[in-house]
Amino acid sequence: MNINRCIRPLCKTAMGVLLAYAAATAGAAQAQSQESGAWKPGKGEFIVPAGPGGALDTSARMIAHLLQVKKLYPNLVVVNNPGGNMTIALNALDRHKGDGNYVATSVSSLMNQEILGKLNHKFADYTEIATLFDEYVAVVVRADSPYKNIHELIAKFKAAPDALNVGVATSIGNHIHVGIASPLKEAGVNISKMTVVPYKSSSESMTALQGGHLDVVAATTPNLVGLMQSGAIRVLAIGAPERLSAPFDTVPTWVEEGINVVPSSAQGVLGPKNMPKEQLEVWVQMLKTITATKEWKDFLAKNHWREHFLEPEQSREYRAQEYKNIHAVLTELGLVKQ
Repeated sequence: MNINRCIRPLCKTAMGVLLAYAAATAGAAQAQSQESGAWKPGKGEFIVPAGPGGALDTSARMIAHLLQVKKLYPNLVVVNNPGGNMTIALNALDRHKGDGNYVATSVSSLMNQEILGKLNHKFADYTEIATLFDEYVAVVVRADSPYKNIHELIAKFKAAPDALNVGVATSIGNHIHVGIASPLKEAGVNISKMTVVPYKSSSESMTALQGGHLDVVAATTPNLVGLMQSGAIRVLAIGAPERLSAPFDTVPTWVEEGINVVPSSAQGVLGPKNMPKEQLEVWVQMLKTITATKEWKDFLAKNHWREHFLEPEQSREYRAQEYKNIHAVLTELGLVKQ
């Protein structure tokens, strides 16, 4: 009897049964995973609507770093897409609708640009994942500037609004621009005549200030700490509700200087359009995990940011109210086209 003749058909039959079973098992596992809403991040991108080195870039890189350290998202890379009034970044996000492996910085400036008609995107169309923290805009001059306090600078702007070059990042009419224009408007300055120059990032505008190409810069606090400690710059005012910790503890707020304005701006994480619920839930949990760490809290303290964590629904409500406030301010400042 030829044993091989008997065994080979049996092997083929057994192999076929095993393959069929494996396929059925895999299909059942996949179906169960889909039904349970389980989603695991793959290879992804965190899109930043600004150049490297600035506050938006710094926060995105810390988020990506902590997600990797906690082994929640090992393959998330930060991609800088500055320019186009943030259109370039949103166009990049639009190429990945419904895919939670692609997210972007959620920042108030996106609404500013939409209101100003400079952005062919609607902020509300995207998926609010979470709001993370508030940041504050400061008014800065060089250490050798003739302006020793904010009132001297205001007097100069009142006398000649276009005489000084003011640097902002990353575009005209964004939250940093409003952060300086709004209190100056309240102080009686004709802000529509100011000479405002946009830069790709606050690190670039600060470099231009030190090089003598700018007279004044409006920037958020992370970009100022080192230069302030070295004595290279003078910070005249900060748009915070109260004084910040050192080295900004000697810098008055606008309110302290008699100008009752507290410009607000929040950063967070924005998902693509049509992002599935199960992906959103995973992202919220990941962000909850890393923002509870000591490293994240120390990071916020170092940059003089205030923790402000809001989940998706809360974020949508907050942004909706913020949209109304920004629209009112920009209209009052004469920047909205009628």
